[in-house]
Amino acid sequence: MAAKTKARKQPRRSKESPDANTLLVVELQEIHSAETQLARQMPRLSKAVDSETLRGMMDERLEEGERIIEEIESVFEELEESPGRRRNVAAEGLINDAREHVQEIERGPALDCVLIGAIQKTEHYCIAAWGTARALAQAVDQKTAARAMDRALKVGGQYDEKLTQLAEKEVTPALLSEAEDTSGEDEESAAQASGGDGRSKRNRASEERAGR
Repeated sequence: MAAKTKARKQPRRSKESPDANTLLVVELQEIHSAETQLARQMPRLSKAVDSETLRGMMDERLEEGERIIEEIESVFEELEESPGRRRNVAAEGLINDAREHVQEIERGPALDCVLIGAIQKTEHYCIAAWGTARALAQAVDQKTAARAMDRALKVGGQYDEKLTQLAEKEVTPALLSEAEDTSGEDEESAAQASGGDGRSKRNRASEERAGR
């Protein structure tokens, strides 16, 4: 029996202790990656929705994301840093989740409803990231970044609320109405199968005997 080979232990990586300025750069790189990914996918998601109002709001978010990217790049210039190649895997997962919904759900109110939820999940993540970056920027007196993140937080909060209102007032009612229409069609089909005029075979037989 061959002797078991003793596994070599991988050397442990030494932990780092970055300062506030470094953490701010990392946070901004994460946000830049998230907004870049969202800008790339939002037009494709927009084409899949049924609600014109929702499509307009998605286009609005695309414009806001482009503005955030520009502002962050201005901050990088001030800090003499760059966005780098850091990929935001958290945002990537949320965006991929939205893409999967488009592939799995038929176009209509149901897809619109699910996409609103997916966009809000992504927006909530962004709001958390903007808040963290703003706090770090304020701590190191980076006014340009603090202003950019503060504006993004205000606009993002309003956008999230508008999505909720759209879901409550338009998209969810449309989804429920569609379900009722489908249920009515099923009942009509069942009635036609039982006798063509909505009466059961037993009722028609009773009516025939009474007429004799």
